[in-house]
Amino acid sequence: EICTNPQFIVGGAKRTDICQGALGDCWLLAAIASLTLDKDILARVVPQDQSFQDNYAGIFHFQFWQYGEWVDVVIDDRLPVRDGELLFVHSAEGSEFWSALLEKAYAKASGCYESLTGGSTIEGFEDFTGGIAEAFDLTKAPPFLYKIMKKALGHGSLLGCSIDITSVYDTEAKTTMNLVKGHAYSVTAAEEVHLHERPVQLVRIRNPWGQVEWSGAWSDNSSEWDGVRPEEKAKLDYSADDGEFWMSYSDFTHQFSRLEICSLTPDALTSDEVGRWNHYQFEGTWRVGSTAGGCRNNTATFCSNPQFFIHLKEVDDDPHDGEDGCSFLVGLMQKDTRREKMFGRDLNTIGYAIYQVPDEYKGRSNIHLGPDVLLRQRAVAMSHTFANLREMCDRFKLPPGEYVIIPSTFEPHRKGSFVLRVFSEKQAATRWVQRDINAEVDEPEISTTDVDPHFMRLNGQYSGGDSEISAFELQQILNKVISQRTDVKTDGFSLETCHHIISLLDVSFNGLLF
Repeated sequence: EICTNPQFIVGGAKRTDICQGALGDCWLLAAIASLTLDKDILARVVPQDQSFQDNYAGIFHFQFWQYGEWVDVVIDDRLPVRDGELLFVHSAEGSEFWSALLEKAYAKASGCYESLTGGSTIEGFEDFTGGIAEAFDLTKAPPFLYKIMKKALGHGSLLGCSIDITSVYDTEAKTTMNLVKGHAYSVTAAEEVHLHERPVQLVRIRNPWGQVEWSGAWSDNSSEWDGVRPEEKAKLDYSADDGEFWMSYSDFTHQFSRLEICSLTPDALTSDEVGRWNHYQFEGTWRVGSTAGGCRNNTATFCSNPQFFIHLKEVDDDPHDGEDGCSFLVGLMQKDTRREKMFGRDLNTIGYAIYQVPDEYKGRSNIHLGPDVLLRQRAVAMSHTFANLREMCDRFKLPPGEYVIIPSTFEPHRKGSFVLRVFSEKQAATRWVQRDINAEVDEPEISTTDVDPHFMRLNGQYSGGDSEISAFELQQILNKVISQRTDVKTDGFSLETCHHIISLLDVSFNGLLF
């Protein structure tokens, strides 16, 4: 109906296939644009073996990482249109529809199109790769960030950078050095060269939106390249006019505002030339009155939070700061955040603390740290803050040893589900710590003489000859009995409550009571 000769992908998926529409989801589009730079990762999210010609059935499917697992999202190809034009994301090539269909599938996974308004590129990075992302404020760049970047690139990580805008008038505005504000750039390499025999740290940046390139020092054909060794110049391919350019690391930290690094899981990497993180993942819940203990400020309940054990065994190879230790990333992600926001529910304020296992507990197969440890010792590390974000992610380096990670909400008694992920440079042993709960329950024997005769008559009346009670029949029985009681004030049993009662006693899993 929109196009006489629709195509799924024309000439391969490219960054120019992604043009923003009326929806404020530029954060998602920047992530999709970065996705087009890695064909293997793109093919996982956008399966290539589908089209409008071969085996066309009016449906398409896409794959996204959602809170710990890859899910396949199937959609039909009816797209929002205004005045004959696509309302939201569209391709510069009018007959190409992969990007519009991808946006629709992601909207379906998130609840609706409206739920995509506002977000972070990091979120898109993670949902398209299953990786774990960390953000750096370049105005407060850590001293060894260049080595962190170099090692991340060696692990096949995705790196993005951007210049913050201070007003809507800054959007797509160019700096004096030809950098575009508000755009998502990709960092594609980090190399050291010698300028007149003096070492200089360089980074290579790609502008995914066009040919506009940095015009300062180390730009294409700038005078700095004349002082570089010929073999180094040849290796770096510094003069192609392709939207990709080199700049010094010092200029990079001054010109750009933010750096985002998305480290990938081993299964997302197809090249044998890159190193791999070791990846560990757990799912958990905070239950009111049980495991929703709140942060360390809540001494009465903090120890009831879920606990996860990690044994760091080996120190890093070639540490970025020159100090021995075990580097690892910890990401705490709360589930279904966009759906929660869609229903007007605020996100939990989340964070975590890491405690060292005391000597007397070391080597034990199942430990659970109690008040004697958690309330008398300081945490050896913790998330940089508690915040109401989808995910809190931080990088740590600790000596080899045994530790327990305790994720929590800031306030106690806040329910929620979460995914805890650990990416370690070296292999580590991890497990979920479960408390052993023992109880002896005496179940009383109940005979038919102990049951109210009126209830027995109602039961026979509604269950019929098959002696089976459905949730609807149970609701009628219970409400009939409760209506006879003058000592109980109630609006009666809802159908949902009766479903829950049956599910507790339904040993045959057929939704009926006998």
